[in-house]
Amino acid sequence: MDHAAIAQEHIHGLSFVTSLSVAPDGGAIASVVGTADVDENTTRTRVWLDGAPITAGPHDGNPTWSPDGRHLAFTSRRGEKKGDSTLHVMPITGPGEVRTVCTRADGLGDVAWSPDGRLIGFTSRTPDERYEAKDVSWQAPRKVERFFSRLNGEDWVFDRPNHVYVVAADGTGKARNLTPGEHQHSGVTWLPDSSGIVTCAARHDSWDRDLANDVYVVPLEGEPRCLTNQAGNYHSASVSPDGAHVAYIGDDFPLVYPQNSRVRVVGIDGTGARSITDMLDRTFMCTVGFGAPVWLDDATLLAQAEDRGETHLYTLTIDGSAPSPITKGSISVHAFDAAGDTVAWLQSDVTRLPEIHTLADGQISSVTKEFRGWEKFAAPCADGTDEIDAWIMRPPDFDPDATYPVMLNVHGGPFTQYGETLFDEAQIQSAAGFVVLMSNPRGGSGRHTSWGQAILGTKHPVVAGSGWGSVDVDDVMAVLDTALDRYPFCDPDRVGMIGGSYGGYMATELAGRYGDRFKAICSERAVNNLLTEEWSSDIGTAFRSEHGPDPVEDPDEYRRMSPIRHADDIHVPMLLIHSEEDWRCPINQAEELWITLRLLGRDVTFYRFPGENHELSRTGSPVHRKMRAEIILDYFADKLGRDPA
Repeated sequence: MDHAAIAQEHIHGLSFVTSLSVAPDGGAIASVVGTADVDENTTRTRVWLDGAPITAGPHDGNPTWSPDGRHLAFTSRRGEKKGDSTLHVMPITGPGEVRTVCTRADGLGDVAWSPDGRLIGFTSRTPDERYEAKDVSWQAPRKVERFFSRLNGEDWVFDRPNHVYVVAADGTGKARNLTPGEHQHSGVTWLPDSSGIVTCAARHDSWDRDLANDVYVVPLEGEPRCLTNQAGNYHSASVSPDGAHVAYIGDDFPLVYPQNSRVRVVGIDGTGARSITDMLDRTFMCTVGFGAPVWLDDATLLAQAEDRGETHLYTLTIDGSAPSPITKGSISVHAFDAAGDTVAWLQSDVTRLPEIHTLADGQISSVTKEFRGWEKFAAPCADGTDEIDAWIMRPPDFDPDATYPVMLNVHGGPFTQYGETLFDEAQIQSAAGFVVLMSNPRGGSGRHTSWGQAILGTKHPVVAGSGWGSVDVDDVMAVLDTALDRYPFCDPDRVGMIGGSYGGYMATELAGRYGDRFKAICSERAVNNLLTEEWSSDIGTAFRSEHGPDPVEDPDEYRRMSPIRHADDIHVPMLLIHSEEDWRCPINQAEELWITLRLLGRDVTFYRFPGENHELSRTGSPVHRKMRAEIILDYFADKLGRDPA
């Protein structure tokens, strides 16, 4: 079986819809379609309108309609210098040329047109003057005074904070920074009278210790005004049509993670803050992607929430009535928008990447290809308290009388979910002849609050759980046992396991505690030592919100849960994969395990990917994603065998 061909088929040439924007009258939908190109090692994106491309690419995005529907703003990389981000306006209903209204040297996003049509707001990074130096040898040293100063996929951010800008929509004048200073901002939504913008930021002095993030009104003239006063971790804001309320997503206790994020509203004067989704105990910060709530009128809005592997679109009301689902079935909603009489969303299932759907007409785009499906099943928790959602995917040309090697997958997070959306890892593994198992053990999302918080630290001061490596391990093993018992085509003597990030933590944990159940294990972008992770991660010091005490107060608690403590018990062959620019789980996590296993004389293989970060498997370069897939398939084919017995 040609693993290179399998990887090529599942990566090269795949098209997918990544965002959408409904015209003000509801009569047209702009979207972004991306296509991966392994040969050129890039992913091209273009803006489409009603089923056809209207920009040439190769890196166009963020289509946003003018209030009168006559023009479309979009972002690109058409500047004179490599890396420049540009903002353009294109006529849609009449003659004219595409005009460039702004060029930024360091990113541009969150595009939003003012209601009066005069201005376009956006966010962009504002680099320190050190970045103007000829090269790094000329740069002044960085004085680091805050946690979270360097982020995965972004590199240093404290000296190039994300600010809110406005620029004239007709291309005259320069962009104006509304939020200068050290603080990071995200999101742009306008007040109805075009007098200012609502955005989210952590502008108080203790933000990097208390982890609070707030909603702000930023007037075009004057100082930002906080609406939420360090009461929680809030983001993704949007303003009601009458300007009376702001909706946003978040939770009220920043030092407790995870929580089911709720949709909240607050008066534009900062009063009356409340949750409006308490009647649905699910998270509105979704694994497949999420955006700010979209208002249908002054009292009704749209938002998406997870539910046991599915992600659905709901109608909400500001009085807190029970959310009403708009979508149903085994699907995932990735993004959504509404205007006029049109409600539209991006929808995927296990066989297809996202396509555009509308409430009136169903699926209206067709850019993706179809893949294999899978079967959902339930496994009982080992302690009998509940059941675990799980999925199994069979290889192509499946023979029910044969037996197949099994690949057990564990997701990252842990507060994320597998579910009803196309998962390329499962497709690639099954295409290579493996039976693929996936599940959502306790600690994951998509369920009630106590499910996600089951593995909070045993010493957590707010909600004590059983800690990482406890009931989550029990649940994963229960899923494996159930599958081996229920599906006779699964060969119990040829089982492999793979996990990334927290899933990599679980891979190393299982290798040390249940290694005799597996023929090989792949631990990638893993957390292996929770203590050194807290010292070195880009979000170091935030893990106390999950584990309880900080590592200075109680380093032994972090050591107790670290899977590297089982290294001497690891005898199963292990494959380690890590990216050299991974700041979320820095590469020392893999190095510590590799060095330990090498010194112990164990069977361990280590691959390091240059120029990639924590998101290698999802947004890495097409060439590196293909190489990674081949490494994994070759490794498990060698260790497990791949042909039916």
